[in-house]
Amino acid sequence: MTVTSIKIPAQGDALLDRLLLRQEIEEFNAAYADALDNGPLSDWPDFFAEDGLYVITARENHNASLPVGLIYCEGKGMLRDRIFAIEKTAMFAPRYMRHFITNSRVVESRANGEIVAASNYILLQTLFDRPEPTLHQIGTYYDVFVRIDGALKLKERRAVYDNLLIDNSVVYPV
Repeated sequence: MTVTSIKIPAQGDALLDRLLLRQEIEEFNAAYADALDNGPLSDWPDFFAEDGLYVITARENHNASLPVGLIYCEGKGMLRDRIFAIEKTAMFAPRYMRHFITNSRVVESRANGEIVAASNYILLQTLFDRPEPTLHQIGTYYDVFVRIDGALKLKERRAVYDNLLIDNSVVYPV
């Protein structure tokens, strides 16, 4: 049996574009996790558009369309303030964080160029004075991406956690 050319349906180009976009989002999320896990933390705001929104909220609030969040930052200025507070003013036990971002999917590509996506995340935490890591958070990122100078940037990232209870010290961004 010989292999001949594979026939790709007419919508093959759209499928290929969608797969490439999904891969681009996965690469974005890998770089995002690396910046948060390995630093420098000051790189984190650069993943967002100038007017980007960042929210950490409970699933119950998200499902009820309540805007209340555990963390709520509007724009890069507030994101930079959060990093400044973490690095210069906050007192907390030293820790390592590890983000695992998976099951990325493109939900919608809008006519205005926005890309709606979702990914699951797991966040593990290891405190320096404890030998075992702990599950810090589990949830879903609900994202809206835009392109700025050809690169994906977050217009909105909502980290919606599934935990009924979360650790009382959410120090680093999720």
